[in-house]
Amino acid sequence: MKPTSRALAAALMAATAISAPLAARTIAVEPGDGAQERLQEALILAEPGDVVELGAGTFALTDGLSLDVDDVIVRGAGMDETVLDFTGQQGAGEGLLVTSDNVLLRDFALENPKGDGVKSKGADNIIYHRIRVTWTNGPDENNGAYGIYPVESTGVLVDGSKVSGASDAGIYVGQSDRITVRNSIVEANVAGIEIENSRNALVENNIATRNTGGILVFDLPNLPVMGGGNVIVRRNLVVANDTANFAPAGNIVASVRRGTGVLVMANENVLVEDNVFENNPTAHVMVIAYTQPFDDETYNPYARNVVIGTNAFGRGGDDPQFDGKDMLLAAFGGSLPPIMWDGISEMTDDPGLRVADGQAGWTLGLTEPGQDFAAARPAPLQAASPAADFDMAGIGAPVELEARLR
Repeated sequence: MKPTSRALAAALMAATAISAPLAARTIAVEPGDGAQERLQEALILAEPGDVVELGAGTFALTDGLSLDVDDVIVRGAGMDETVLDFTGQQGAGEGLLVTSDNVLLRDFALENPKGDGVKSKGADNIIYHRIRVTWTNGPDENNGAYGIYPVESTGVLVDGSKVSGASDAGIYVGQSDRITVRNSIVEANVAGIEIENSRNALVENNIATRNTGGILVFDLPNLPVMGGGNVIVRRNLVVANDTANFAPAGNIVASVRRGTGVLVMANENVLVEDNVFENNPTAHVMVIAYTQPFDDETYNPYARNVVIGTNAFGRGGDDPQFDGKDMLLAAFGGSLPPIMWDGISEMTDDPGLRVADGQAGWTLGLTEPGQDFAAARPAPLQAASPAADFDMAGIGAPVELEARLR
């Protein structure tokens, strides 16, 4: 071996010795005295490959926790057996903050965090599996904003989880790519599930009930990641989203109408199909443009290529939270058709919204974003049919994440 080759090999061996753990460990942490310090210490001392195992019982915590080590599993005994109780938390931070990649969080609960429940930021390939976040006092504007809150990440899988009481969204995924939210329950939040400024998201097989709005898909201006789209919302049960809006004033979701099933706003390439809707009193499905003033030149306020496929629509639209609702209800025979569109398209030759045959709707008949509601010309919806099969390629979390749950 030449001297230069020997030097290179030695450097590689040294690098390998530094980066690879000697052996994956299981670090057990039980509830009881000193739980705050013992659990945080375990999260700091964990090395890639380690499992931090939380025992059954209630961990009384007084401060938020953080994890900044890649390839770590944090595992409890079950979402009803292992509870991280933040009722006595000092400050307003999240319960748990994750800033590392390839992390698996599973089988534990967080109750009453002062801020968000679990936040992961810049944490690629993260899995939330059977995580429960609950504000036990029910809907309250003083509750934390988000229950499960991954942001600025590539590769997000939320599976089998449950959130209730969030003053913004139960499950919020923002400014991220390659996302799946499935098999989860969101109840009594302002928004049940929120996909914001994100691309390639699959929202399926969830139950959204007793929220103000069930499932929201939208873009906002002036965020670090723009241009959300390629979102599929399918096979969800969106039922009785009738909780009064309890978001703090000024929050964007404070404008969500009580009784909204699915809301699509200022997003592109969105498919809504095979869902079951029942008893959403304002609208089962609402498709609208962003209406507020903005100065972000990269922002597109229009809803584009939104496709409403075949869904099962039950009772709904019978107590809409609109001005002039009595007149609207009278005009439509006592309840509004299930699909509501503001009527606004980006281009005159692009319908913006396409609806499968047999799915009824109505339009406000507006022509541009921000137009006053007084200019509305309500009428039955005459939308174009879907032009082609929806392109589902590349939508959803990477398949590699599935293997980690087996």
